[in-house]
Parts: sequence; C-alpha cells; structure tokens
Amino acid sequence: MGGFFGVTSESNCVFDLFFGIDYHSHLGTRRGGMCVYSETKGFDRAIHNIENSPFRTKFERDFEQMEGINGIGCISDNEPQPLIVRSHLGTYSITTVGKISNSEDLVKKLFHDGMSHFLEMSGGSINQTELVAAMINQKNSIVEGLTFVQEQVEGSMSVLIMTAEGIYASRDKFGRTPIHIGRKNGAQCASFENFAFLHLGYKDVKEMGPGEIVFITPSRLEVMKEAEKEMKICSFLWVYYGYPTACYENMNVEDMRYRNGVNMAKRDDVQADIVAGVPDSGTAHAIGYSNEAHTPFARPFIKYTPTWPRSFMPVKQSQRNLIAKMKLIPVEALIKDKSMVLIDDSIVRGTQLRETTDFLFDSGAKEVHVRPACPPIMYGCKYLNFSRSNSEMDLIARRVIADLEGGDVSLDVLKEYTNPESDRYKKMEAKICEIMHFTSLRFNRLDDMIDAIGLPKEKVCTYCFDGVE
Repeated sequence: MGGFFGVTSESNCVFDLFFGIDYHSHLGTRRGGMCVYSETKGFDRAIHNIENSPFRTKFERDFEQMEGINGIGCISDNEPQPLIVRSHLGTYSITTVGKISNSEDLVKKLFHDGMSHFLEMSGGSINQTELVAAMINQKNSIVEGLTFVQEQVEGSMSVLIMTAEGIYASRDKFGRTPIHIGRKNGAQCASFENFAFLHLGYKDVKEMGPGEIVFITPSRLEVMKEAEKEMKICSFLWVYYGYPTACYENMNVEDMRYRNGVNMAKRDDVQADIVAGVPDSGTAHAIGYSNEAHTPFARPFIKYTPTWPRSFMPVKQSQRNLIAKMKLIPVEALIKDKSMVLIDDSIVRGTQLRETTDFLFDSGAKEVHVRPACPPIMYGCKYLNFSRSNSEMDLIARRVIADLEGGDVSLDVLKEYTNPESDRYKKMEAKICEIMHFTSLRFNRLDDMIDAIGLPKEKVCTYCFDGVE
C-alpha cells in the first residue's frame, strides 16, 4: 500500500514531517523517504531501505541534520521516493501512493510525444513516481498535470507535490485512498492518515474528495480542482490496512471492526469456549464477535513486537510467512482442550493462517472454527495491489475453484462462487476448510461487511471480492 505526509510551515517543519511520516509505518515495509525545502539550502532529500529496520531508526540522523519550511515524505512498498524534479514547471519534489495498471501504455505514449528516457529500477520496472512526474511535465501547470494524471492512469494515484511556495495534494480520481488536511497555528499538513497529525497539534480541516486537488501554504488552503461525485474507496482500509485510530470518510477503523464482528456473530451458531483474533488486525473483529455471541474473548497467542514490529517485514513472501509465524507466541494455558472461534482479517493465500491453526492444534486446541472478517478474495487488486499476488491463482479461493471446476472457469461461473447462497460457494468454502485443517469455516458476507463500514455499496471498492469495478 504505502502512505505519505506533507507539511508547510512558517518555521522549521522537520519535527512534524519526521513523526508524521513515521505514523504511516503500518502501511509499508520497503522504503521510506523525506524531502524538505529551505529558502537558504533549497531541496534536500533522504531515502532509506526500511526492510530490516523501522523508519524512525533509519532516519534519526537525517532528522537531526535536515531543515526546511516545506516537506513531504512517504512510507513505500515499492519505488524509492520522494523524487526531486526539475522541469519547465520549476523544481519540485513529488511522492505518490497507488498503482498504475497501464504503465506500459503510458510510457509508450510519452516516448511517442518526445520523452527520451526513464531511469530503470532493479528488475526492469520504471519508478511509477517518475512516470507520474513525466506526465505532469507534459502540461503547462502543475494543476493541469495532476488533472491529466487522474484522467490517464488506470488504477489509482494520489500525489503530493512540494514546491518552494507550498504543497499540492491530489487525491486519486475515485478516492480509493484518502488524503486529510490538518491545520495548526502557522502550519498546515496533508496526510494519508488523519491520526498522524493528532499529537503534532493539528486539527482536522477536511478530508479531500475523490479527484480533488488543493494547494496549501502555512496560512492558506485553496481548492484548485473540485471533487468528483463518484467514489470507490478501498474497503480493505477498514478490514485490514487501516490503523485502529484512523478514520476514512468519517468512519473509524476500530468501530467498523467491532460492528463487523457483531454482524458475523449474528449469522453464526457455533458453540465455543473462547473467541480469539489473529493479532493485530483480527483483534477488534473478534471483540465485536465475542460481545454479540456472549462468548469470552481471550488471547491464546501474543504477537512478539519488541524486535518484530509490523514494519520490520521482508518483501519476499517465504520470509514473510516465516517471520509471521515466529512473531506469534502461543499461551498454552488458554489453548489446551479449548474450542475456539478464530477471527482473522482475511484469507489471501492461506499459508500463514494454516500454520497458525496447526500450531493451535499442536498446543492442544480441541476445535478451531475460523471466521475471516471479509469474503473470499477472488480477484487480484488492480488499484492498490494489497495482496502482493503475482497471479490470481496465488489466491486460495481461485486455486480451489480451479480444482473444483477442473481448470479455467468463465466469468459467469466465477460470479456464482461470490454468492454465499449458491451451492458452488458452499462447496468452495468446505474445500478451503478441509485444505486449511479448520474445524469449520464461515467467511463474512459482503453485505454484512459493507453494513459495518456504513457507506453505500456504490461508494466502496469491493472488486477483490465480487469483481465489480
């Protein structure tokens, strides 16, 4: 996923920038970056790999040395950023959040229109933030360029641009990711997460609308492009990615997860001794379920965080699986001879949850009834790529469907597997349960999950669950 933070201030902004970015560490695991502008020193940038050490540790020295009145930065799962760009629009720094699904077509068009080259990253890919900057530079102003990006990009692309005068913030066309504007005396900020500026003294001014573009200075907020009416904000922000204190479209993440667990319990009749959540994102769903089911909530395993924080995770999937297992320490006294409802945020590939279930049984659990907090994931995300899948066949639901159908399936048949009332859906659910060694399995329903979010279905992106764009 990734997240960003920007601040424009009458005084040195580096303190706010450093901690504002750090508060986004739950959104990415690969790289962090900071860039500041000073009237005396100009633009100054630092980028570090954070796969083996968290943002705060890697950037402590930069924090002490950098100074400026404007700054932007990011936590990224992908390319190095922010970038510093010099063009006919002037010098600016840029950072992005999102995914460009049609990057090859855009690159070809830019070459056709006179772009000479892009810097190639390891693996042969192009830095998508550089691609966005190249598109912006095709136009006669930054606002025209940002509008052009919104129109041309398939996927999603939210952008912060820092100039000497202030910061432009552009939310992606369909609002799949959020941008919040905060204000305090002598400064304003733009942030993916609104809680990131809470302890820095800022107050929420507004949450930008889909496709909206604003320009902020320490004392001014100017809407450069009005928001669009259509919105498709990512539902997985509430289910998994969002930090519990975050709010999107005025809907708090923790509150949504409580209500989601309540909805799950209302449809369930399993009898168990305890309800448990896979930490951290499964915990609140489990508490809501526990309260509604009148079954005690317990923590039969604890996540070891002192040396394994969430941001300390490698990109390689096999290593992620191993570390995820190492982080969870069982509490045998709460497991032995117990039947439990186990709630995780989702089942993507299934590897981690199967290993978690196996070690619960190895620790003496009598029954493990698994209740994912969202429906089966059927489609790889085209907009934010949260599942990190290289192929939709990495998804356990799609592998099981292929086995049940004896190969490739039509879109009509696949759609039937998204209907929880259909026979095909029930067979898929039963087969996943068997493969994963669960005592029983019941996925959350899409309508119940949307009800817990509290927004109309048409305003929420559910593509990964039902294929609806």
